[in-house]
Formats: sequence, structure tokens, C-alpha cells
Amino acid sequence: MRKILFLMPLAAIVCGFALVKTENPFFTEYKTPFKVPPFNEIKLEHYVPAFEKGIEEQQKEIDAIVNNPETPNFKNTILALDKSGRLLTKVSTVFYSLNSAETSPEMQAIARQVAPKVTAHRDNISLNDKLFKRIKAVYDNRMNLKLDSLQLRTVERYYDDFVRNGANLNDDDKAKLREINQKLSQLGLKFGENLLDETNKNFILVIDKPEDLEGLSKDIIDAAAITAKQFGHEGKWVFTLQKPSMIPFLQYSKKRELREKLYMGYVMRCNNNDKFDNKAILLEIANLRAQKAKLLGYETFNHYVISNNMAKTPDAVYSFLNQVMEPALNAAIRDRDAMQAIIDREGGNFKLAPWDWWYYAEKLKKEKYDLDEAELKPYFKLENVRDGMFYVANKLYGITFTKRTDLPIYHPEVEAFEVKDSKGQHVGLLYLDYHPRPGKRVGAWCGRFRQQTYENGKKVAPIVNIVTNFTRPTETTPALLTWDEVETLFHEFGHALHGLFTDGPYDRIAGSVPRDMVELPSQIMEHWAGEPQVLKFYAKHYQTGEVMPDALIEKLQRSSKFNQGFATVEYIAAAILDLDWHSFTEPKQVDVLEFENQSMSRIKLIPEIYPRYRTSYFSHIVGGYASGYYVYLWAEVLDSDAFNAFVETGDIFNKDVAAKFRKYVLAEGGNNDGMVQYLKFRGKAPSIDPLLRNRGFK
Repeated sequence: MRKILFLMPLAAIVCGFALVKTENPFFTEYKTPFKVPPFNEIKLEHYVPAFEKGIEEQQKEIDAIVNNPETPNFKNTILALDKSGRLLTKVSTVFYSLNSAETSPEMQAIARQVAPKVTAHRDNISLNDKLFKRIKAVYDNRMNLKLDSLQLRTVERYYDDFVRNGANLNDDDKAKLREINQKLSQLGLKFGENLLDETNKNFILVIDKPEDLEGLSKDIIDAAAITAKQFGHEGKWVFTLQKPSMIPFLQYSKKRELREKLYMGYVMRCNNNDKFDNKAILLEIANLRAQKAKLLGYETFNHYVISNNMAKTPDAVYSFLNQVMEPALNAAIRDRDAMQAIIDREGGNFKLAPWDWWYYAEKLKKEKYDLDEAELKPYFKLENVRDGMFYVANKLYGITFTKRTDLPIYHPEVEAFEVKDSKGQHVGLLYLDYHPRPGKRVGAWCGRFRQQTYENGKKVAPIVNIVTNFTRPTETTPALLTWDEVETLFHEFGHALHGLFTDGPYDRIAGSVPRDMVELPSQIMEHWAGEPQVLKFYAKHYQTGEVMPDALIEKLQRSSKFNQGFATVEYIAAAILDLDWHSFTEPKQVDVLEFENQSMSRIKLIPEIYPRYRTSYFSHIVGGYASGYYVYLWAEVLDSDAFNAFVETGDIFNKDVAAKFRKYVLAEGGNNDGMVQYLKFRGKAPSIDPLLRNRGFK
């Protein structure tokens, strides 16, 4: 076990990019198929000038709106604003996507350089008195302008946006808000950089004794040997804090002391009182958000965020989480006691600890269902799973996926697919990026290199990308996924379908659903992953090609509710921690770890379970899920009920139901309030009962 420190060369953070004189690809129309970003032509020195020119161009567009002598109307104010900033969007979508998937010290330096410029520019727009006056004039007169429903929705969303972003503040408070926004943008970057370094560079578990590999299968050992070679430890075995490396070790390693070292390395990320420590950063972020909420007239940051979601109030969210927490905690305690019985029966003289949970959960699953994760993995070859999700999309929506090797890609491992509808018409492009790299942040996500939009009345097709950190292939085996990774790929693919199918003439509302509805398109896809007829399509043994046998499919289905107490409790614990950090009515100076402990004590979190994300590495709430990590469970009420709409017809590929889901949720989800759109699809309000049944709590 070693801790490795990587020091950034001083030269790497010098931003002398403007000295290089090459044509900037962002300044001309891309001359690539489907006008995808020419990744091979985009250089580091192109980003800052493109950001600066994009900001300049949009500011000119805003000035033109503000200085228009005509009476404000939808076209000269709202539509003009909606279509502004094309160049800035063009460079932003590429830069921020790559800064997450393929970053470097130089990219991070650029991010730090442009962040204050972009933040100031956004504030210059949202706090522009003259612009807001025109927007308000259109808003106040909207019922007399003969607007259609989409135009009316767009006007209302822009007006609400400006009010929520401080347009009604006095000059002094606007200055305070600008300062807060600047600080938050810089703190968020630093938090992410620390977490990336801590996860990918600062901690590895090096094993040099074969006996310390006891319990691990050959594919796990082979993968660790490859990782060791990458870290300069050839002939040894290395396990990292990336989940495809860490989780199999926790599941199967018989060396309890090594499981503890690896797991504690994970849960102590950015919490070691060194240069990567994030505790003070998160506290400052929480305090700044409390100040921001108060400036904008909200009791807490939770109230500010959730008022714009389906839940509407923090109390509604806390109540919902507590309603699920009670049966989940009871289930987790039952599993804990069953695992402790195994320890006692085997003569173990210790109490179950957090680093033991995965190991003994595997033993318990074997006892209860005669199922071992190792039995499943040979059937989940990455390429087959990918084809399985394409199969589901084709059965539901008639779309096809054709691999394209003529498109620019940003890394050799990336795959690109053209998506066509049932008539052979182009729908969009999908990029897939599967495996961990030093420059890739942790987790899995779906983004866009180009969002669908309309130009001169013609739709511009989207370019969507899915980025994951899945198990790599070895010299002897292809990439074989865990069941969790299978579900994750289907999940992100649901987001991708949302991005591909979104259709609307106004950028502000196209695909813009409430945060606690945005996980509905992704989570519903997970339901198909485990359906027998879907498994029989893609779950084929990588060596023999044989379809997963019925007996194993039955075991997988029977075990689907196993360990849901743990999964639900660790998730809700993190969701509560998020809400608690954003419940400040004013800035506070608190001990971060003590605050976290008190938060967990209030929900009676058992010591064998940590929250899924602790404060120091809770990147969701530094990014777009602040006061909103609860949304995955909230959306599960929707996705469980929505999948039932298919099940009730006796056909999980019912094309009529699929067409309604595509229209009202995926294509037009932003056209009205979330529940209105859901009711158009479902015809009735969702119930929490399917969620509780799916998790085995009812």
C-alpha cells in the first residue's frame, strides 16, 4: 500500500497559448461530416480566443436587443435573446465536455482563466436593467400578443430566469451577487481539480505479494497487473479508487486489512488535511449559497432551488426521503445482521465494518440466491450490452445505430454512431467513451457536443456523448461489465435518447425539464436491461456465444431486490447531507466533519454504512445537483410508474405507449410543467407504491 503524489510541472500552468498562430476552427463552419467538432484540429490555443470572441459577439447581440427602438415583442426581444450566443455555445460545449472526459493541467489552467470571464458575462446579461425591462414588457403584455403556447412558455421561462438570477435587485445587491457568483465558479473548479487528482493520482494500493490476491479472480488480477504497468509498477498489482478497480477488490479479496486500506482511501478522499482537502471549500460554497439565496429573497438555498422543481418545497423532499428511509433502513439492518451471522459462523472475531459490506454481501447473495457476480460477468461483454440497449431503442422507437469511422473523435477509444429514424432520416450522433483514464473525472454522465436547435426554421440535429468509467479489457478477456455497470450504461443511454429526441424551436424550453424529472428518461431505461427477452438478446457468453440460461436469468431477477436496503440508505444519506448543507439561513462557521456526523445521526445512519458521497468528494452538489441530489429517488417514483404503463399492456415494447413517452416526455418535456407533461403521457398521477415494490420494501 502506497500513497503516490504527482506534482504538476510549473510550465504546465503557464498560459501562453495566444502566441501560437493557427486558424481557429471555432471561427468558421466545421467542414466535417454532420458538422461535428474537428477534434483533431482544435488546439489548446484556440479556446481562450474563441471564448473571448463568443462573449464579445453575444454582448453585441444583447446590445442590439437593448437598443432596438421598436416596442418590445416576442421576435425582437425573446427570440433574439434565445438565438444569441451561438459562438459561445459552440466553444463551451466542446471545451467543458473535454475538460471532463480528457482534461490536462493545461486544460484546467484554461478553465481557471475563462471561468471569471464567462461568469461575469452571464451576470452582465442576467443583471442588465434595460434588457430585463424589455423582457418584462413582453411578459406583462404576453396575453395580448397572440402568442402560441410554446412562445408563451418561452416568455415566462425567460422572465422567471431573470428574476431568479437577480434582475429585481438594487445595484448594491447586484454587485454582491456578482461577487458571490465569481467566487462560486472558482471554488467549484478547485473542488473538482482536487477530487480528480485525489482519485486518479494521489492514492493507489500496490500489491507485490501473490498471497495478497487471495479470493480475486483471474480477470480482476489481470486488470490490476495492467494498471500496475500504467503506474510504473510492472510485475506488481495496483488497485485504484476508480470503482471498476475498487469494487471487485472489496467484493472478493480475503485480505480484510487491505479491503480496509482501499475503502478508507476512497471515503477519505479530499479529507486528509493536505493540498487536496475540500472541506473548507465546500463550507465556503455552502455559505456563499446561503448568502445568494437570502439576496434573492429565499429562506435557504434549498428553498431557492426546490421552488423551481416538481417537489416545490424542502419539507416535501425531506418528508419523501424519510418515508422511504424507514423501510430501507430496516432492510439494511436485516442484511447487516445476516452478514454478521456469517462472520460469526466462520469464526470471525470482529464486527461487520463498512469495508466488509461488499465482501459479505456477496456471500449472503450466494446463500440466498445461489448467485455470484462472477457468474454474470462473462455474459456482459461491453459490445453486447451496447448492442442490447440499441436493440431496446429500436424496438421502442424504430431508430437504428450505425457505427461511423469517418468522424473526428477526441480519443482513440471513443466510438461514434449515426442515429436514424425508421424512415432512414438522420436523427443525430452518439459518441461513446467507456473506460477510465487519468484525465477523465470519475462517474458516468451524458453530455452534448451540440444541443438540438433550429436555424432559419430548420432543425439542427444533436450530437450526444456518453462518458463512463467501466471495466477495461485485459490481454485475455474483453471488457466484461458488472451488473451495476450494465444498468449504468442503460441509464446514461436514457439521457442520450432524451437529448436525441428533444424537439422544439426555442432553446430555452427545448428539453428543459425540472431537475427532479430529468432522471425519468434515464432511469426508465434501466427497467428494460433486466427483462428476460432483452437479456436473451444481449447477454451472451463472451467465449461460447451462448445466451444466458433461463436459470441464471431467474436468479438475476430474484436477486434484483437484494441489498436494496444498503443501496437506498447510502443514497438517502447523501441526499439528506446535501439538503442539510443547503439549509443555512445565514453563513455559519462549523466543523465540517462534525456537521456531517450530526446530519447522519439525525437519520440514525448505522455505522456500517457511509453516505454514498461524503462532503469532501460530493461533486454532484458542487455541480448541477446542489439541493437536488434527491432527484434520483423522486424520479424513480415516475420511472417505476411509467414502466408500469408498458407492463400493463402485456408488451414491454408497446409502440403506442412508447410513442406517447417519446412525444410528451422526451421530445416535448419542456413544453409545460413536469407533472402536466407526465399526466399527458400517463393519464394519471404516479404512485410511490411501484418504487417500494421494486426495492423490496412492500
